[in-house]
Amino acid sequence: MIGLYDIEARTIDGKTRELGEFSGKTLLIVNVASKCGFTPQYAGLETLYREFKDRGLVVLGFPCDQFGHQEPGDEAQIAAFCSRDYGVTFPMFAKIEVNGENAHPLYAHLKKEAPGLLGTQAIKWNFTKFLVDRNGRVTKRFAPNDAPDAIRADIAALVEAG
Repeated sequence: MIGLYDIEARTIDGKTRELGEFSGKTLLIVNVASKCGFTPQYAGLETLYREFKDRGLVVLGFPCDQFGHQEPGDEAQIAAFCSRDYGVTFPMFAKIEVNGENAHPLYAHLKKEAPGLLGTQAIKWNFTKFLVDRNGRVTKRFAPNDAPDAIRADIAALVEAG
């Protein structure tokens, strides 16, 4: 069975990155979009990243255009927007699909490990968040309307658990 750390993803600047590089870190993995009502969550995600990165948290952003065409730009436009409008410093990846037959292997894994309400695996909208412990185990799935600040205690518990 393929594990989280066996998966590769392309970064927003076109490099291939193995998720195994994040072994031993607490991860918050989020499908993001720049034209969504939840887009201001970028600020909260960056705040969490800055607050907890020295204790092992890494936020990973995965742009996705599958929900209402709310991520129309290319990678360069997305990167510029995130930097300019929200000061994003956490790792960002190339645009992916999170649902359907072309869903990225990472999202196939996340959805299987942490299904949503009533066991559904589909991602319902932008800014669905997955919290992963230092061993690569998906511990919790958060809905798009769960603001980053509202999940601070869950993150703190994982980073403190070492």
